[in-house]
Amino acid sequence: MAPQPATLHRQRARPHFEHVARHWTRHTAPPELFGDYPNLVGTGTGTVNDPAHRATHELDVIAFGLDDDDRRRLLAIGEAKWGETIGLPHLDLLRHIRDLLTGQGRPGAAHASLARYSGNGITDDLRQAAGQDDSIVMITVDDLYGLRTPLNHP
Repeated sequence: MAPQPATLHRQRARPHFEHVARHWTRHTAPPELFGDYPNLVGTGTGTVNDPAHRATHELDVIAFGLDDDDRRRLLAIGEAKWGETIGLPHLDLLRHIRDLLTGQGRPGAAHASLARYSGNGITDDLRQAAGQDDSIVMITVDDLYGLRTPLNHP
């Protein structure tokens, strides 16, 4: 049986959207959006162990910069969701992952931005949370293609 068109679309669109999010973060995002210029962006250590919950968490975007001594530090972690409207549960998961990375002693993790890349919209409660916390950065398709400026851009 051949895959349904919607399944094929998701299988192709999701990885492409993740790639576009990483490329935009590395080459197009204003440096001040993440507190510095991201000189390396990828999925790098894309899987984060969560021993307390016996789980692993996968990140779609990991952005690194350099500190004053040219050591790599974490600037942002993010997830790209093509077919979902992102909301507070998505943000809570990223906060949890940031806490795990901070607990592992990863340089920059405690202050890393939480980037949400959405291909399908952002809930009002997440927009409200982002308005109260500068570490939350929400990026939409319009941002990725230069049609507007991301929320929480100074």
